[in-house]
Amino acid sequence: MDEKEIRQSLAMKMNSDPTLSVITPTLREAANIPFFAKEISSALDPVIPRWELIIVDDNSQDGTVEACGRLQHKGLPIRLMVRKDKQGLATAVLDGFKMARAKILVVMDADLSHRGEDILKLYEAICTGAEFAIGSRYITGGSTDDKWTVYRFINSKIASLLARPLVDVSDPMSGFFAVSRPLLRKSESLSPVGYKIGLEIIVKCKPHPIKEVPIHFRTRVRGKSKLTLKQQLLYIFHLYNLYRFEGVTSEKWKW
Repeated sequence: MDEKEIRQSLAMKMNSDPTLSVITPTLREAANIPFFAKEISSALDPVIPRWELIIVDDNSQDGTVEACGRLQHKGLPIRLMVRKDKQGLATAVLDGFKMARAKILVVMDADLSHRGEDILKLYEAICTGAEFAIGSRYITGGSTDDKWTVYRFINSKIASLLARPLVDVSDPMSGFFAVSRPLLRKSESLSPVGYKIGLEIIVKCKPHPIKEVPIHFRTRVRGKSKLTLKQQLLYIFHLYNLYRFEGVTSEKWKW
C-alpha cells in the first residue's frame, strides 16, 4: 500500500469499534515496541480485522512516543497515553481499561516475554464464555524459556504460593490475561499497588468462570527487568491488603 492507502486503512481501524483491545503498560521499552507491535499485528490481522493496541507509558522519555508514531505511520492501530504524574503497572492497566473500546480486553507485557500468538487463546476463552482468562506457564502445554535462572523460578513459585489462599489458579503471578467488558463494571473497588493487577481483579471482581490457557513465557532480550526489590515489597503489601479484603485466615492456606 502507498502512504495514502495506509492512512485510510488506519483511519478506518481507529474510527470503528475494535473487536479486541490489547493493553500494554510501558516504562523504558522503546527498543522492544517495534518488535512487540509487529508480532501482535502478525498474529491478529489474519483472524481479527479490527483491533487496537493501547500503550500506557509512564513518561519514559526514551523514544517510546517516536516509536509509536512510526508504527502509526505504517498503519498499525496504536493509541498512546503518556502519564506524567502517575507511576506503576497496575494503575497504568486501569487507565488502559478506560481508554479501551472493545468488548474483550487483553493485558500483556511489552518486553516480548508474552507471545503475540497466545493472545488468540485468551481471546477465544472469553469468546466461549469465560469472564476472565489467564495465561499459565504451569498447566499442561505451558512452558518457560530454558534461560530462566533457578533464582527466578524459585522467586515465581514462592510468590505464587503466597497467593494460594486468595485464588485457585496455577499461575496467579501471570501478567498475561483477558477480561470481558461486563467484568469491568465491578472494577470500582480496585485499588492495586505494585504490579499484580490480574490478582487484584480475580480477588475483588470475582470473575466466573475463570479459564487458564497454556502460554510460553520467554526471557527478555532487550532492556532491563522492572522486578526490583521495591516491587517485591509492594507485592507483599498488596497481598496483605487482599488478605484483609478477603478475611483470609490460616485455615484457608492450601498446602
